[in-house]
This record gives sequence, C-alpha cells and structure tokens, in this order.
Amino acid sequence: METHKSRKKFIADLFLLLAAMLWGGGYAATKDALNSITPLYMMAIRFLCAGILISVIFFKIMMKITLEDITRGFIIGIFLFLAYTAQTVGLNYTTASKQSFLTSVYVIILPFLYWAVFKTKPTHRAIISAIISLIGIGILSFKSNMQLNINIGDWLTLLSAVLFASHIISIACFTRKSNPIILSVVQMMFAGIFSLLFAIIFEPSFSGIHDSALFPIFYLVVFSTMIGFLIQNIAQKYTNPNHVGILLSLESVFGAIISMIFLNEVFTLNMIIGCSIIFLSVFISETKLKFTFKRNSRNIS
Repeated sequence: METHKSRKKFIADLFLLLAAMLWGGGYAATKDALNSITPLYMMAIRFLCAGILISVIFFKIMMKITLEDITRGFIIGIFLFLAYTAQTVGLNYTTASKQSFLTSVYVIILPFLYWAVFKTKPTHRAIISAIISLIGIGILSFKSNMQLNINIGDWLTLLSAVLFASHIISIACFTRKSNPIILSVVQMMFAGIFSLLFAIIFEPSFSGIHDSALFPIFYLVVFSTMIGFLIQNIAQKYTNPNHVGILLSLESVFGAIISMIFLNEVFTLNMIIGCSIIFLSVFISETKLKFTFKRNSRNIS
C-alpha cells in the first residue's frame, strides 16, 4: 500500500514538473501577446476558452457538478484572477525572465500561509529560506551601479507571488472534497468572467486579435492553462501543497531560459546573482522538505 502511494506521488511530481515547464513558456508567450492585446482581455480569452475546452472534453464529469463545487471553484477562481491580473499587468513593466524568478518567491511564502490556515508551524530552515530569498530579490532589484531598479511591474509580480501561494492553499483546502477536473473548469470560468468584466470597465474596446498574437494565445489557452491547471488540480491530491509549490517554482528556471531564447532577453550580472540566490532558497526548501517529512510529518518547510 505504501509503495503504491509512493508511486502515485512520484508520478504526480513528474506531472507537476511538466506543468512547471509549460508555465515557464507562458512568460514568453504572455510577453509576446501583450504587444497586440490588453492584459485583461487576454486573460478573459485565456481562461474562458480553456474552461470551455475542458468542459467539452470532460462533459460527462461536468454533468455531476454540485453547488458546493461551484462555491469552492468560485473561491479558487478569485485567487486565480487576482494573481494573474497582478502578474499580467506587471509584465507590461518588467522583463519576462526577471518576472519568472520574482514569481517563484511564492514557494517561500507557502509554509507561512500553510501555518496560518492549517496550524502547522514552519521549520527554522523555512525561515532561513525566506531570508535568503529576500536577499536574492534585493540583489535582483539593484542595477550594476547599485541604484534601486525595482519598478511597479516588479511590485505587482511580488504581489502575484502572494496570491499564487494563496491559490495553491485554496486548492489544498478543496481538492479532496471536489473532483479536480470540475474545480479546474469552475475556477477558470470565474477567472475568465471576472477578467472580461474588468476589461470592459477599465480597458479600451476590444479590437480583435492580431495575427502575431494567435500562436502565443493558443499556447496560453491549451498548454499553460488547460493542461497546466488540470495537472496541478489532479496531482495536488497526492502530495503536500508546499511540495507542489517547490516543484512548480521551477517554472522560473524554464521561464528565464525560454525568454532568453525566444525574446532575446539579456541577463545582467546582478540578475544572474540574484536569480541564483532565489533558486538556492528554493533548493534549500526542497531538500529540507524531504528530510523533515521523514523525521516529523508535522514540520513543514
């Protein structure tokens, strides 16, 4: 029985790594699409199209939806909408590679949110990881001449990191009570509806999708959203939310690499050092997590 559980957890981890790769590519796709479409309209298209596609594919499962599923999906959808709004708008003012590393800070925030919600105290190593991460952000935020280089896009990205951590915790609260596919669809539909309403209120009239944005939006709808969130909602049933956050934070590495390849973004020395320190803090959380669970299942890193 224990071996079967471990196998399921290992497979879930592999799929979460795949989701991290898909989301890593999402930074470059979003940056590219923002050249020809406003942030909220892009989010509306992304979430509504992905939600409709999953509903069609899993029609029989969706027929079993309950009022409780809708309520839970609504709560998760609020966090999803807020997180992506902060991140997508922020990407207008910062680079995709820098944002990918700043977003990964949510893995450090997760243990403390987990503590607040589930009353499970983080270890000392989790606190050390948070401090190391803050040092990395500090270095990342300074230019080579030591002038502060943190802009509104970076602040919005850090806010999105807090919201993404909240999103993962909300999934942890509900994924064992509802079918993960139903939860995926409901949260996407609500996130899409919120995006559309706010786009109509705050953004210029929608003028269509430019040809150059078709492939980036297709990638965001099918790979980053439909497949990525299905993987997260299903795989999170078999592992701890902090562990989920650690694996998914590797999207920052994939995001930086893909942004350099496809968007020709250049890493400065400060960015290399800062990103390396942030990655180190994530690595420390990962190694401690495995050690802690073997020794004491009540300690979370």
